[in-house]
Order: sequence, then structure tokens, then C-alpha cells
Amino acid sequence: MAGTYSYLQKSSNRCSHVSCWRFVMITLFFFLLKPEAGQGQLKDGYEEVSISLNVQRIGIIDILAIIHGQEVYLPVKELFDFLKIKNNASPDYDTISGFFIHPKAIFVIDKATNQVVYQDQLFKVEPDDLIQTETDVYLKSVHFDHIFGLACVFQFRSLSMTLTTKLELPAIREMQQEQMRLNISQLKGEKKADTTIKRSFSLFHLGMADWSVMSNHAPKGQNTTRINLGLGAIVLGGEANAYLNYNSDQPFSGKQQFYRWRYVNNDNPTLRQFTAGKLFTQSTSSIYDPIIGLHITNTPTTYRRSFGTYTMSNNTEPGWMVELYVNNVLVDYTKADASGFFTFQVPIVYGNSLVKLRYYGPWGEERVKEQNVSIPFNFIPLHQLEYSVTAGFVKDEYKSRFARASVSYGLSRNITIGGGTEYLSSVESGKHMPFVNASVRLGSGLLLSGEHTYGVRSKGVLTYRRPSNLQVDLLYVKYDKNQMAVRYNYLEEQKAIISMPFRGRKFTAFSRLTLNRYRLPKLRQTTGELLVSGVYAGVSSNVTTFAIFTDLKNPLVFSNVSMSFRLPAGIRLTPQAQYEYRQHNFSTLRGEAEKAIFKNGYLNIFYEEDMINEASYAGMGLRYNFSFAQTFFAVRQSAKSTEMTQSARGSLMYNDITKNLKANNQPNVGRGGLVILPFLDLNCNGVRESNEPKAPGLKFHVNGGQIERNDRDTTFQVNNLESYVSYLIELNKNSFDNIAWQLKNQSISVAVEPNYFKQIEVPVAVVGEVSGTVLLRAKSLTGLGRMIIKIYNSDAVLVSRVISESDGYFSYLGLAPGNYTARIDQAQLLKLHMVAAEVNASFTITPGREGDVVDGLRFIVYTEEVTEN
Repeated sequence: MAGTYSYLQKSSNRCSHVSCWRFVMITLFFFLLKPEAGQGQLKDGYEEVSISLNVQRIGIIDILAIIHGQEVYLPVKELFDFLKIKNNASPDYDTISGFFIHPKAIFVIDKATNQVVYQDQLFKVEPDDLIQTETDVYLKSVHFDHIFGLACVFQFRSLSMTLTTKLELPAIREMQQEQMRLNISQLKGEKKADTTIKRSFSLFHLGMADWSVMSNHAPKGQNTTRINLGLGAIVLGGEANAYLNYNSDQPFSGKQQFYRWRYVNNDNPTLRQFTAGKLFTQSTSSIYDPIIGLHITNTPTTYRRSFGTYTMSNNTEPGWMVELYVNNVLVDYTKADASGFFTFQVPIVYGNSLVKLRYYGPWGEERVKEQNVSIPFNFIPLHQLEYSVTAGFVKDEYKSRFARASVSYGLSRNITIGGGTEYLSSVESGKHMPFVNASVRLGSGLLLSGEHTYGVRSKGVLTYRRPSNLQVDLLYVKYDKNQMAVRYNYLEEQKAIISMPFRGRKFTAFSRLTLNRYRLPKLRQTTGELLVSGVYAGVSSNVTTFAIFTDLKNPLVFSNVSMSFRLPAGIRLTPQAQYEYRQHNFSTLRGEAEKAIFKNGYLNIFYEEDMINEASYAGMGLRYNFSFAQTFFAVRQSAKSTEMTQSARGSLMYNDITKNLKANNQPNVGRGGLVILPFLDLNCNGVRESNEPKAPGLKFHVNGGQIERNDRDTTFQVNNLESYVSYLIELNKNSFDNIAWQLKNQSISVAVEPNYFKQIEVPVAVVGEVSGTVLLRAKSLTGLGRMIIKIYNSDAVLVSRVISESDGYFSYLGLAPGNYTARIDQAQLLKLHMVAAEVNASFTITPGREGDVVDGLRFIVYTEEVTEN
């Protein structure tokens, strides 16, 4: 017979391994005597307890800590191993040594002398602050903060500790690199999701708003105020963004305002993008005013890598992290050097490339800069044709009419040809400008691109790259002497760039030599730049030399030198200098120091000496990042005046699903978000119904964005996601303590929509369990192993098959509510010359929040000889 029991009753006798272990440990330590410390033993009042350690941005582990009164001691070696910090312990665990993040940051924790040496600084601790055991050295938690910058907060009620730090720990860096590799592998299609959720097209939705205010108080009443407001919505299924800009010292102008509507459907091979409003487009002509018009193309917004790379470099603030996005997809990241210089190897992708750079300051700042980088190599997949058409009006004094149409075709994997025409009504030398172009790959490291625009210019680009990463870029442009489409009066333009990275055991460096030569009607000009940037022993440095030669004498040559290094107390010092060789003297000296204060505050002071103008400047800046806004205050003092600047910026996000308006300190217009709602799927049909409650405890990972958890309704909100990109949500199948709560799908691919929060309902199936035994009747009943039991649902469809263990026991967990039949495999019985007293056993799994357990099924089998007797 089958006995049915409530799963709640059975699970009440179970407890998680960790919870039971903590209870037993605490009970034992309260009632058992403790031996002395120092020889792997603990003195009275010191208790070794398993606690939950939560390291922000890394994860949670269970770790054995020592508790004495209100003080907590953490095991140094076990903690540093988890954080991936290099350490070695002596054989008897009286000393632990290694280096903290950087090889030069050596530390020694010595129990014999009760001291810690870190970066040549000696920290004396009390004898009771270090505890030596047979397996580790325990250090009082407060010392992890003031010595290593690892702040620890312990909660006695929950036996949990939270560890926070502003340092980029090796474990964090490793996780970021792994996340980037996971992102790129997903974008290449190497990882498939269990479930794919495509875009939905709504008529109207107002979702995002960005705002910023900046006020500058200058001497003599020259005060200015700038206000910027951005609105993001969905209109007729497309992305609608508008930016309003106000400047108190300039009249209101339509040129300063921005508005655009874009419809994207990457599943339509004929028309994938349609844009109306103010356009940013590549053009042969020099157009400095905005274009208002239409743009259509069949080029998708997704990332499609071709082959090869293109070197791109730029400048930002020293020490900032820079992320590279190609067509809204993260492909790489790097750190700027002491002068703010950074370089990327931009992957060449099929079709036009929108390159976006996102900058992250060392203290939480963020800047976003979009630019259309004109990569001269445009490859299209084999036998595919892509087009782009733009038409509109230029907001210039001539009210010029503009149009451009281009077509590219993948002739082979290594050759792409194209052509088109451009029209600009204000060009007097020729309004119609037809053009042809081609991109060719010659060998593994040689790329060649050519373009000819009738009546304007001819252009050629060659890039050669060696396996050693030595790269040579050559550019030659010849202009028609009568052309008026390009505003400057160059006749020829020549450029050569030679770049080479260097990497040693203790240093990394990058060098670049750039030569530019311009021929004008009455003048020739040559400019050169030699840049060397490197990092050695944690010190970043940059030396850049510029030279300008003309047909005249006395060339202008000067060098900029920058360094950046960290001082004790978390201070970052950046000295800079400029030396002019013609004057044989320094022209500028500058020093800057920055330190984090409070929790999200950052203090910056600087001093600058301008030798040419005989002026000096000193200033101080204070930044503080609230959860709803980023604020900034700065003052700049010279000998004659004082200038002050205040600014604040943030955004508002409206969640139409929860009807919630929330403030954020990051820009969000044009981006999207997700609302992840896990629910208990009581009937296991994958659809949320009115009687099915939310499921607390879900753990997951998203390859991007910022996750916010709402403990009240157990939902999650993921902000700051790039639009039109498919993100991978990876669900942790071990999220729940109740083993009856199971996730059928463990990965979900979601297409993010702009200015909108998409709700993702995650069904958590509440399943049942069935168990029983297979017995062999001979002289007595004995368990029979390796027997096959098949489970069928009410429609006689096979659901699962299980095999009995050596003692005859079998069980299966994962049955949806309903009626089932367990059947011993008759084909196997026939082969074994056995028969069963009862072949089938019917049972029912009833729905419930805690699941259901059916046990007591019995199958008794006989050998044919026993049956005959």
C-alpha cells in the first residue's frame, strides 16, 4: 500500500546542514570546557563558531570564526585564500606572510612578537588580538580594517559578518574578467539559454528621465547656470528620447536641443532600423550643424565580429577605468595611466560601428561618451548586402538639404566592396558626390582600405600587424584642389603611426610614434608625437613629447610628464609637468591629491603654477554620491579672483509594473531594465495564476546592470541595461532551502527594451516525491537492486524512470501535482525470468506550498521457479 504524508510534516524534521552545524557548535561550546590557546587550543570564554561571511561583490562563504564577548576573530589564511590574496603560513602556524594585492605590498603577521608588518609599517597588537591554532592564525576583525582596509561588521543575532572595501581585490578582478569573458562568449553565440524572451512592442510608455544642474560663480558677476533635462519613452513601439538644454549666458536655441525616435527590429532582414529626428551620421562633407531627417538601414544593432582589430586611443582622467562598447555590447575594458591616456584594440565588426566609451572614476564617478568612430575597414559577411539611407535638412545658415545612400556587399570573406552617393545643397564645387570603396584583407595581419569620392578626395589606409603586436598604420589622402565639400584647405594629408606594447615580469608599457604631414597651398606642416606609457611597481607614468614643424624656423617642441601613485592613508598623488625645449624651462607644474572621505565622499586638492603667464592657481573639490544624485562642489583661487562651481545630476525611473517612481544617480534615458519576479508554480504549468504566491530566496546572476532587491515583495529590479542587447540571466538551482522548490530553466535570455522595465516571471515548480521498495520473495523478503521502475502520468505518458538501490529502495523527486502510475519494467522481468505480484501502483501528488511526499510503494517479485512451485 502507498501511504501519503504531508511534505511539510516530513521537512519539519529536516534542517539545512549549515543551520544544524551552527546550532550544534554553539551548544557544545556553551556546555563543554575549552582547552588553553596557543597550542591549537582556546582559553575559557573563546568559542569557535561557524559564521556566514558576506564579501560584497564576491559572494558568501561559511567560515570558522572565534568569538570572545563582543569581539570577533577571523582566520587570516582562510580569508585571504578566499580573497585570492597571496599568503604562506609557517609549519606551526605562528607566522603568515605574503603580499596584499601588489607584489610590493608585503605583509607579515607574527604571533610570536604580536605584530603585523605591512608596507614597511609596523603595527603592534595586543597579545589577545592574535590567536594561534593548529590550522590558522586568527586576527581580531578591527585590525583587518585599519591595517588592510577590509571593514568588517558582525551581526550576533544572525551569526553573519559583512566585509566591505574600496580596493580592487584579486578575487573581484578575477570575477570581472570572468564576467566579461562570459558576456563576450554569449554575444558570439557560444552559450545557449534555456528560455528566450524576445522584444514586445507597446504603444506608449514614459519610463526614464535624466537631469543635471551646474552653476558657476565667476568674478565680476560672470555667473552661469546650465540645466539639462532628458526624457525617455516608448512611442508606437519605438524609442523616443528628448534632451532640453538651457544655458543662462546664451539665448535659447533649437540647435542645442535633441530629439530622436528610433524603431529597431533585428528580426526583419529588410528593414532593421528606422530613425527620425536629429541624426548623427558619417559624411564626406564637413557638417558642423545637426541634421534633422530620416535614416533607414538593414544593419542590425547586434555585435557581429569580423576579423582583425583597429587601435584606438584617447584621454580621460588619470586612473579611471574605461569600458569599450561596440554597437552597445561590452567587448573590453582598461585603466587610464597617470596622464589619462588609454588604448584599445577595437575589434572590426561587420557593418557600421557605434563605439561607446564609458568612464568609471576611482571613487565611483561615471561618464558616458558616444562617438561614431570612423573605422576605415568595413567588412560584410559573405554574399550579404547591407544598405544605409539618410535624408534631411541641416540646421545651418544655408538651410542645406542633405542626403546620403550607401551599399556594401560581401564579395568574399576577405573582400567587401561598396559605393553610393552623397548630396549637400550648399557645396558650390559640386552638390552630388558619388563614391566607391573597398576593404581587403591580405594575409593574416595586413588590411587595406580605399575610397574615392568624385570631385572631393581619394583616400587609402593600410594597417600591418605583427604577432608581437607591433602595428603600423599608414594613411594617405589627396584632395581635389577645387573641392569645397571639406572645409579645410588641405591638398594632401599623410599620417604614419607605429605602436608597440611591452610587457615584462614587473612592468607593462605602451609606446606610440605618430607623424602627421599636411600640405596646404602655401604651407607645409609636420607634427609629431612620441608617447611612452607604463606601470612599474604600482606606479603609473606617462611621457608624451609633441613637436610642430612648419616651413618657418624655430619648431615648437614640448613634453608632458605625469605620474600617479598611492600614498599611505589611501591618498592618490598625481604630479604633472610640462617642459618647453625652446625656452629651456618648465612652462607648467601641477600637483593633485585625492582621498576618499566618509562613505561616498571624495576630496580633491590641487596646485598649479603657470610660468608663461606668471600665474598660480590652487583649488579644492568635494564630491559626494548619494543614492539619488551625484553632487560636486569646487573652488579655484588665483591671485586676483575666486571661482566656485556647484553641480548635481541624477535620474528618475518609472516602473510601470510596480507603479513605482525611483531616483538614481546614474543616467538612464535610452537604457532599459528588468523586474524579476519568482513565484511558486503550484500546478507546474509555467504560468503565474492568482493563487500562486511569490517565492522568496531566489539567487541569480545577470551579465550587466545593477541589481536591487526588494525584500517586501521578493522581487528584483535590474537597472542600467543597454537597449536592444540580449542579457543572460543565470538562475542558481540551489537557491531555496526547500528541496521541493525547483527551477526547471536555469538560464534566460532577455532582449532589453529602451526606457522600459520588462517583467520576467520565474516559475519555481513545487514538485512532489515518490518512494518505495522492490522486494524479492524467496525464503524471506529481501531488497532487490538494479530494478527499473517507470512512472507514467494520467495520460499514460512516461514521466521518468528510476532504478532501485542495492537494498531495493527507490525514490524520485520532481513530479508535478496529478495522478500517476508506477510500473515495474516488464521487459526487464522477462529477461530475468521473474514475475511481479502487482505490476502497477497508483498514487496521487497533491498540490501545496511545501510539496507532497508519497512513500510506501512496494513491488514484490518472484523467480519463475518459485512461481512454478
